[in-house]
Amino acid sequence: MGKIRLKNVRIHSNHGCLREEMLIGSDYRVDLEITADLSQPAASDQLTETVDYVHLNNIIKEEMTVRSNLLEHVAKRIIDRIFGEIKEVTEVEVEVSKINPPIGGDVESVSVKLRITR
Repeated sequence: MGKIRLKNVRIHSNHGCLREEMLIGSDYRVDLEITADLSQPAASDQLTETVDYVHLNNIIKEEMTVRSNLLEHVAKRIIDRIFGEIKEVTEVEVEVSKINPPIGGDVESVSVKLRITR
């Protein structure tokens, strides 16, 4: 088994329950880690035999454009897409962070992390 990680994927989107968040949007960071058997691509050096991180990044970007009230919902959609499209993946951990959230204080970010095993 092995892991592929995408760290600090930065996206602007319109998630949240507040009206301002829906209209103006916020900056987000997504961190993703998948587990899969990477022994064959490690030996063959063939992109077609591994989990393509470009595909993973595209799933993140596409799901982040779909507006949601909760970060939990966004994270679950990302996981569902990965399991639905990439059969080699056995586990996904995703963390979605809202940068500078409007919560009435000096807070760098708030995050939701989900991990699901197939």
